[in-house]
Amino acid sequence: MVEATIAVVVVTYNRKKLLIECLDAILTGTRLPDKIILVDNGSTDDTPDFLKAEGYLANQLIDYIRLPENTGGAGGFYQGVKYGYEAGYDWLWLMDDDAEPEIDALEKLSHYLDEPDVSALANLKIDLEGEILHPHLGFFDRQTHQNDFDFDIEIHRKIEDDLVKNHRALEIAFSSFVGILVSKRAIEKIGFPNKEFFIRGDDLEYCLRLNNAGKILLITDSVILHKEAGDPGAIVKQFLGKISYRTKYNRIWLTYFETRNAIWLRKNYASKTRFYLRTFKYYCRSLIAILLFDDRKFKRLQFLTEAYQDGFKGYFDNNKPKILYEEKL
Repeated sequence: MVEATIAVVVVTYNRKKLLIECLDAILTGTRLPDKIILVDNGSTDDTPDFLKAEGYLANQLIDYIRLPENTGGAGGFYQGVKYGYEAGYDWLWLMDDDAEPEIDALEKLSHYLDEPDVSALANLKIDLEGEILHPHLGFFDRQTHQNDFDFDIEIHRKIEDDLVKNHRALEIAFSSFVGILVSKRAIEKIGFPNKEFFIRGDDLEYCLRLNNAGKILLITDSVILHKEAGDPGAIVKQFLGKISYRTKYNRIWLTYFETRNAIWLRKNYASKTRFYLRTFKYYCRSLIAILLFDDRKFKRLQFLTEAYQDGFKGYFDNNKPKILYEEKL
């Protein structure tokens, strides 16, 4: 029997030192992939020269794809999955550049390649303290409707630690792109990641489609360390005893993408009644929070309103946050 071929898709942007740690972890694993597809999202920190000087570009295992501009994680994974699929690999292992697989992570995933009706295999994601990263894994809340889920930003129910401890393979509904092995058979059915999302929610949208192609199994002893570098944290504000975590204004562009993509997802996957009622509710709640807590209130309200409108209309102009940020009121 011919062994299945596996290619890793790594997407990077301006994090060359973390990227090297990711590549080294893959290259020293107990099972090597057949190919590493490295997608550089137009890095401006001399990533190509650094990779060349360190010998990575001469490694025959690595195919280096440099994009002319930053297309976000969504665009990078679109290009990488398309490249790997067209090259004929049986499985594609997707991860960000700040992921560091444990030495046997791929080997342990490979034990489940022949499981029936599987669209993808997910790694367990942990932080620097060894704690499970719950937002990166979960179940969709579909208790009320076959194709429905809750409207909160975290639209999946988290996986309890006891479930992880008591199962080697656990059927789940969602895994982030910080370690998910996707089958060629599933890609044939559902296509590539949605490049229009740019960032935030592209992995969620893809998992919604993957669930229609087969099961997603979490392999609990196949572990990836996610360093989540560069997160500046949130600003903590209080009002009448209530705590609110607020985004710094220089990170407001991320909130635009998160909100726009979330609205689009909910419009396309939630029940219509729930969508319209909760859209209004959450818009009003966000508006009040901006008025109570934030600086640059008018600009933030503009970002919020534009994100809701664009998500509702399915309008994906990924240059818009930059234009809004630089635009004077």
